[in-house]
Amino acid sequence: MTRPIRIGALISGTGSNLEAILKACETGVINGKVVFVGSDNPDAAGLKRAEKRNIPTFVVDYGRIIRDWHSNPDKSTLPADFDPLEIRAKQHLVDPDDPADRERLDTFLQTRAIAEAALLEQMAARPFDLLVLAGYMRNLTPYFIDRVNTAPGRPRIMNIHPALLPAFAGTDGYGDTFRYGCKIGGCTVHFIDYGEDTGPIIGQRAFAIEDGDTIGSVKEKGLKQEWELYPECIRLFGEERLVTVKMTHSLPGGKLFQRTVVRVVEEG
Repeated sequence: MTRPIRIGALISGTGSNLEAILKACETGVINGKVVFVGSDNPDAAGLKRAEKRNIPTFVVDYGRIIRDWHSNPDKSTLPADFDPLEIRAKQHLVDPDDPADRERLDTFLQTRAIAEAALLEQMAARPFDLLVLAGYMRNLTPYFIDRVNTAPGRPRIMNIHPALLPAFAGTDGYGDTFRYGCKIGGCTVHFIDYGEDTGPIIGQRAFAIEDGDTIGSVKEKGLKQEWELYPECIRLFGEERLVTVKMTHSLPGGKLFQRTVVRVVEEG
């Protein structure tokens, strides 16, 4: 990509990874600029980091949308192009065939579709090449993902996770790593897919967990690695050096394991 990369960012909290990305753009580590910062949280402190730099910001208040839906589940508010059967079949967050989960899943997908349609509307006015989730604490559904990833084989939603995936997916990666008694912790940057922290891995960083460490010190070590790893992966994306490849592996008993992986191609 010869021109500077246009980066959109979604955050939920303080935006420390956003700050690392902004500084990497300002210092030339990333040949690009952040063109908007959005949040699901009206009180996200990270929005101020963007506002100080005159970067457009917006909020789609998931909490209010979910509360409104539960108080008055009016399906007329759903986006016109929302297909519940298609989205239910594609998502890998909840077992769609479990009757106990069906109502919860349908409510989740419907409320998220309303919120995600609002996100897409806000983003439409601000063209971007890559969307980065920088501490965005909401699972994205196929409704949103398919409307951002419009070119087959070219994902463009990137996330950073506080653990060495595929271990310890979910919201508390560093805490889960520490409580399990791991001797190594780390962080992972990956592309988003239809599951929770299951997308193709782009890069990882690891660090030692020592006897005197606490959850706090483990998080501190991890954040330092995140602030280096995320900008590096964004730089590689902007240089068009990330390629997704479908791999098939033969397992004992004749079973096949298929997985999409990311390859980093040589510069030039």
